[in-house]
Amino acid sequence: MKILGAIIAGGTSSRMGQEKALIDIDGVPLIERVASRLRFQVDGLIINANGNLGRFASLGYPVVGDELKDIGTPLAGIHAVLRHARANSFTAVVTVPSDTPFLPLDLVQRLAEAGSHKGAAIAMTHGQPHYLTGIWTVALLPALERRMKNDNLRRVQDFTSAAEAERVVWSDHPHDPFFNINTPEDLKRALEIARADA
Repeated sequence: MKILGAIIAGGTSSRMGQEKALIDIDGVPLIERVASRLRFQVDGLIINANGNLGRFASLGYPVVGDELKDIGTPLAGIHAVLRHARANSFTAVVTVPSDTPFLPLDLVQRLAEAGSHKGAAIAMTHGQPHYLTGIWTVALLPALERRMKNDNLRRVQDFTSAAEAERVVWSDHPHDPFFNINTPEDLKRALEIARADA
């Protein structure tokens, strides 16, 4: 299986006062911390973003924008990276948010194993599903496009249900590997975790 990794990067965060993906954590941009955890697990890595795509140029990864710009949810990002994967002969895509700097190093392996039957699997910790952290086979793309067009499918959560995605559980000790940064308090906690892991 040839797997593409895709970091789903949103826009600016009102709660953070700047774009989360580019926030500095001990000298390393948040999105680069995400990339460093993912890139060695996959056969290629891209960023999904909108607006000025050049803001990520210094990272050195291809940047793919949403094709369905009226959707306004991360599902448009999944759609875009699946289309990119199909055009570039990948079998599946593993998507992760751009604000999760502590991804497990067995993420892709475990998602791929769990998703081998249904074609989709998502991560979970402590009973909490992480809908955007998942694997999606390219074979799901036609059904996704059909549902988005005919059934007004918009939420990643609803896509995971439609795809009957398996759920793969990770331990949240000593910290949740899918911890994501939404507030200045979260950023402070991320700094503490990063320094403890150093």
